[in-house]
Amino acid sequence: MLEQVLGIEPAGEDEKPKPRTSQADKWALHLAAARQFFEREGHLRVPRKHVETIVTGSEDGDEDQEQRDVPLKLGAWVSNQRSRAMTLTPERVQQLSKIGMRWA
Repeated sequence: MLEQVLGIEPAGEDEKPKPRTSQADKWALHLAAARQFFEREGHLRVPRKHVETIVTGSEDGDEDQEQRDVPLKLGAWVSNQRSRAMTLTPERVQQLSKIGMRWA
């Protein structure tokens, strides 16, 4: 009806907003960035202003997800995880400890 009355066309696939990222997905992205940093540098003493870029999306050619570079403020995130250590779930503490996090 809007198309006929107002001449408005529905949004194309490339015009639609991207789905929101859940908090769990954001945490997983930062964990992947921390793992990448650790593998490259050998430690998780990340400078507070460090930005780590990771590649997300499908690596097997899945057409639904395209690969893209995502810059993450890893330094601030790692610092925040250290300061929130007492409130993190045991699973998250274990995941960070496993990749080399030093809590003190």
